[in-house]
Amino acid sequence: MQKVFGRPEALTEAPTHYCPGCTHGIVHRILAEVIDELGVRERTVGVVPVGCAVFAYYYFNCDMIEASHGRAPAVATGVKRVLPGNVVFSYQGDGDLASIGTAEIVHAAARGENITVIFINNAIYGMTGGQMAPTTLPGQKTTTSPSGRDTARAGYPIRVCEMLSTLDGASYIARVSCTSPANVARAKRAVKRAFEVQLSGSGFSLVEFLSSCPTNWGMTPIDALRWIDEKMSAYYPLGEYKVPEGARQGA
Repeated sequence: MQKVFGRPEALTEAPTHYCPGCTHGIVHRILAEVIDELGVRERTVGVVPVGCAVFAYYYFNCDMIEASHGRAPAVATGVKRVLPGNVVFSYQGDGDLASIGTAEIVHAAARGENITVIFINNAIYGMTGGQMAPTTLPGQKTTTSPSGRDTARAGYPIRVCEMLSTLDGASYIARVSCTSPANVARAKRAVKRAFEVQLSGSGFSLVEFLSSCPTNWGMTPIDALRWIDEKMSAYYPLGEYKVPEGARQGA
């Protein structure tokens, strides 16, 4: 009997530590499948900082580097400049990328660093107990905003894709989700396109995933996916925000 489905070579057999219903596992598989399909595993380097994906070096079957909180783009930049023939990606959460690492990601994009960033946006600090993050929605309740995010006091959420797409150095910017099989397929196409941009030497690429955090949101996994579709996607619309000049949109 022909085997038609299995574990990607770019994933190890290690069981993950993620909470039930969290979509990190889906994103890991998408990323691993893309690495396999492009045939670049032996020359891929991943950079993971502090956050829910802090143990990703156990899960990806390629070279991995642990970075300080928020500094993954700087580490990835160093690796790519020293080893330009390698495929380099960072895997970052919203507290990491959009808070302590804001300057890092903005300037990496502005410089047009030829790296790929996988950005997980679950609108909360997942690893440290569910505090309000830079991406927490207006009115959303967290452990540090129990009455809901008050924009008069805490300001407004940062729309990373919209911000980075204004920079000339950014080549490909897209926002996706994993709330349905169709959205998973679109997400994989976006990730593959981001890596192809890097392989062509076209510059900085980033794919943002709207991701669920059922534990800290206090929801069932199904309700969490529904909340992404009904609430998060309204504030953070899905789609391609920037594509290489002359390329056709369609993630």
